[in-house]
Amino acid sequence: QLQLVESGGGLVQAGGSLRLSCAASGRSFRSYAMGWFRQAPGKERQFVGAISTEGDDTYYVNSVKGRFALSRDNAKNTVYLQMNNLKPEDTAAYFCAASYQYYSTLASNYEYWGLGTQVTVSS
Repeated sequence: QLQLVESGGGLVQAGGSLRLSCAASGRSFRSYAMGWFRQAPGKERQFVGAISTEGDDTYYVNSVKGRFALSRDNAKNTVYLQMNNLKPEDTAAYFCAASYQYYSTLASNYEYWGLGTQVTVSS
């Protein structure tokens, strides 16, 4: 099993940056691809990006390409989401999730989830 804890959220002005972290506890973290999703009030959970088990492959939703970057440190059991040039429409609760071996854009393919961290971008 994995337990995931997100951190790093907060309030930032448009154009600013935040770095989210997702710390995992439990064995075999490096066997899991990691994804980030977000959910704004009244909206469905949306895929943001994902990173492969070794960190050599990433995939992003079009709306964040060029602004967000994923990385991971398997020695620290942590995955990072660097968010630059934030926009008000990025405001949401951000969740990290773990999928065994392969990443997916579908939330249903992820076995473990964190509780989320709130990101608020003011205009």
